[in-house]
Amino acid sequence: MRFVEKKLLILGASVYQVPLIKAANRVGLHTIVSSIPGDYPGFGVAKETLEINTIDKEAIYEVAKEKGIDGITTTGTDVAVVTIGYVNERMGLSGVSEEGARKTTDKALMKEAFRSGGVSASAFHRVSSLEDAKAAALNIGYPVVVKCVDSSGSRGITTVQKEEDLPAAFEAAMNVTRKDYVLVEEMLKGQEIGVDAIVSGGELIFFAPHLKFTYPNGGITITAGHAFPYRCSDAVTAELRKQIELAVKALGIDNCALNADVFVDGEKVAIIEIGARAGATCIPELITNCYGFDYYQAIIDCALGEDPAIPKTLPERPCIAKLLMSPVDGTITGIDEAGLEALRDKGITVALDFGVGHEVEAMINGTTRIGHVIAFAEEEQEFDEIMKLVYRNIYVNDQSLEALWEI
Repeated sequence: MRFVEKKLLILGASVYQVPLIKAANRVGLHTIVSSIPGDYPGFGVAKETLEINTIDKEAIYEVAKEKGIDGITTTGTDVAVVTIGYVNERMGLSGVSEEGARKTTDKALMKEAFRSGGVSASAFHRVSSLEDAKAAALNIGYPVVVKCVDSSGSRGITTVQKEEDLPAAFEAAMNVTRKDYVLVEEMLKGQEIGVDAIVSGGELIFFAPHLKFTYPNGGITITAGHAFPYRCSDAVTAELRKQIELAVKALGIDNCALNADVFVDGEKVAIIEIGARAGATCIPELITNCYGFDYYQAIIDCALGEDPAIPKTLPERPCIAKLLMSPVDGTITGIDEAGLEALRDKGITVALDFGVGHEVEAMINGTTRIGHVIAFAEEEQEFDEIMKLVYRNIYVNDQSLEALWEI
């Protein structure tokens, strides 16, 4: 196999890391997975497991040295990125640097880097008190976004339309963050999209804008799916690439996958934020399906200091993915396996995180998923008909999710 005898440390053992672990296993790597103790599916897939918190960078570094790892990586989460940069810096490994990791996991540092680097982005203020937040919001002008600087999955992020709603938004962000400050920033206009890319040797060697599907939930929007490719003019594509390249330079990130949230308003592009890891919500699977190469393998190559094997000419086969979620708290009381298998026989990917008897939470953010669906489709309406069929076969509290969602 390609990487026999090499060791890859993967941080995190959730459903988002499982495909990465499996991809590393396929090419013969000795996979080591670290996570806090718990019933995480990655523990049953990796060749070796460690019950170490992925934010404990010193403990991870010590075990990385002891194991003699050849690379360290993750996907779908920002939580472990600082640790990855810390280990890379001290062991001379390929991947995001310690400085790049810090800037991509603290949205205040990120915004400051954007401003210094001439990146098109929203106006913002870093604030540590409600009084400062009120002053910042008045300076920017309502509506504003109050944002926790060190979370992902829409946690601690609230859109505020008027001043009387600001205290609750400020408290919500401060309750989530591990810092003593949050951001108050301009609410951008236009269409929110995503961009995933790979930067290697200081250059974007792969670049893929994509649609984002979001649902409003109180004062936040929840990312619930994506569609590849994103159709836009050559001018918008060029501006997207330009701004991502400026952001990569400003943040000092290299030899890694990246995931960006972006607003497009006409031909104007503004970067919301960038993570130094691949996006979640099935983005690697969608890239693999759309463009015809193994995106997880490219992530692994970056971590091991290899040139990612990305074809120069890429096909574009439109595909969509959405998370399966419940609108209510409850228990999965039934799954029609025959019905789901019939859909899988048609080339539709239906992945469930839990089985009958498992408790589920009402949709709060991207972490309260119960599975996902991926299918080749050009239009969202076409895909949503598939989602109805999937929801029809899953029961929560003895009602089908199709009925609970009233779709």
